[in-house]
Amino acid sequence: ATKMATDLRLLQHMKEIEEPFEKNQVGSSAMAYKRNPMRCERICSLSRYAITNVMNAAQTETGQWLERTLDDSANKRLSVPEGFLTIDGVLDLVMNVSDGLVVYPKVIEKHLMQELPFMATENILMDAVKAGGDRQELHEKIRELSMQAAKRVKEEGLDNNLLDLIAGDAAFPLNRQQLQERMDPKLYTGCSAHQTERFLKEVVEPILVENREILGRKCEIKV
Repeated sequence: ATKMATDLRLLQHMKEIEEPFEKNQVGSSAMAYKRNPMRCERICSLSRYAITNVMNAAQTETGQWLERTLDDSANKRLSVPEGFLTIDGVLDLVMNVSDGLVVYPKVIEKHLMQELPFMATENILMDAVKAGGDRQELHEKIRELSMQAAKRVKEEGLDNNLLDLIAGDAAFPLNRQQLQERMDPKLYTGCSAHQTERFLKEVVEPILVENREILGRKCEIKV
């Protein structure tokens, strides 16, 4: 749960995904525009406690004299119920976040297309070598041009012009159209679509079938 919530917080920072946000919810008492991921932050906070609480059992077990003392009693009465209450709270929050998660495909696409020219360089290199180019020379060219494009993006805030730089370099036996054909994101997903479908069918669907009686339950939290 904490790993999921941490990733969602990062993606919300990038404006790609957002946890639910109520109509009249206040994100910050000082900065009214903010939409802080308070649910995911709470998941991380509670999970941190639950993870460290596990050490209570280990410490109690290692320090109990021949399992005949009562030094475990007070610890158990604190750690066991608090642990279950904490995990229950985490699960409630996870249900609430999952039920109202908001995804922004256009922002994701924008970020992807900004980085895609860099991702495509391996395929561009292979295409150029197949067309008769020298691999070592072209590899160094791509490295140099990538540094130029990255500097332009980071220091000047401009668009990624790596394809233009490659197309304008005589060392590459490829035209602009051939380079542009490598800008399809689906060329770089590998087996991920098949793996996802297989995971859903073999792992997720059996769990949903087994627990179909409780599907659709809602979890409301106070914000």
